[in-house]
Amino acid sequence: MKRALLSLAFLFLAASTAAAQDAVRADPKHYKVLFENDQVRVLQVKYGPREKSVMHEHPDSVAVFIKDSNVKFTGPDGKTKEIKEKAGQAVWTKAGKHLPESLGEGAEVVLVELKPKRAGK
Repeated sequence: MKRALLSLAFLFLAASTAAAQDAVRADPKHYKVLFENDQVRVLQVKYGPREKSVMHEHPDSVAVFIKDSNVKFTGPDGKTKEIKEKAGQAVWTKAGKHLPESLGEGAEVVLVELKPKRAGK
């Protein structure tokens, strides 16, 4: 009986962790879906000064900065990368997990996530 309960608890934890990796589910305060179809999902991303997110992931994406932004990204391995982008700048981002943190006066980005092509399309 104990073993069955432990297995059930593990499955619940694994399922909730997997669901929490999507940015919108993991951090709805900072991520909002603006548009979605079978090819892309467009997110509005807004961070106030010195705000921090949680670890989450995105597929390959294009980020368009709406305001000047200084952001630190921490990967699952603990390594960090700081970026400084100007308003109007567009950058390619490879799929992956990260934990973003605004280092300045906040950040505002439109993120266009690319969805994998389905067979037959």
